[in-house]
Amino acid sequence: MWTLQRDGRTSYLYASLHVGRPDWAAPGPRLRAALAQVDAVALELDPLDRDAWQMPPMPELPLDAALRRRLEAQAAAVCLPPGALATTHPLLQTSTYMLLRARALGLDVRYGQEMLLSQWARDRGLPVLALETLQGQLEALLPADEEAARHELRANLRQLERPASLLRTLDTMVSVYDRGDLARLNRYAEWCDCVTDAADRTALRRINDGRNPALAERISELHQRGQSLLVAVGAMHMTGPWALPALLREHGFEVTLMPPSGSR
Repeated sequence: MWTLQRDGRTSYLYASLHVGRPDWAAPGPRLRAALAQVDAVALELDPLDRDAWQMPPMPELPLDAALRRRLEAQAAAVCLPPGALATTHPLLQTSTYMLLRARALGLDVRYGQEMLLSQWARDRGLPVLALETLQGQLEALLPADEEAARHELRANLRQLERPASLLRTLDTMVSVYDRGDLARLNRYAEWCDCVTDAADRTALRRINDGRNPALAERISELHQRGQSLLVAVGAMHMTGPWALPALLREHGFEVTLMPPSGSR
């Protein structure tokens, strides 16, 4: 967690994880203290706001028979019936399958930090603000170029087709997150077993770094309105040359990393 000081007010930037364990269901001392001091909670998207999750039109991605069979095999591997996600973009299907695979490690999206923070904020009567729109997220997640999208789909399928390796990566990510090891998180591309060529690196930059300037702008705007915020953004956004803490410094914030804590 980082403190963000500007305009005589303090906000907080919290690195979140999109999956979690049941024992994460209650905020630790640090999060409780932050929640007690802020006027609002800001998330990439509010997972409990149904209106915000109305799916906009998505680009179609034609697949050959071999890719369709590989995709269907992954649905079966996580015990989903055939066609359960047929109306969902293939890249979002593979993202869903990865999250479902995480259940083998005791991880579940229901205990992800965004879900819990949204509920904790509501329990305390705090407004929950969105930093992005679903449309904007999808534009970042889904390449406009069909061949680039198919390349990313094949890369995702390769990860899913090696479940032991995928689970090791997920387990490492949770361990790195749990101990607040920002240095190792910054080297994610070296150990994730998911970056094998220039196209993979481009995709990772688009999905993470590419969204950070707009996130920083939105955080700055909300803080400037006079609100003290608890901002939760995915941990990967805190890494790389366009790391969110660095961009917020450019917006005039005094950004201070709080020392690692054994509890949230």
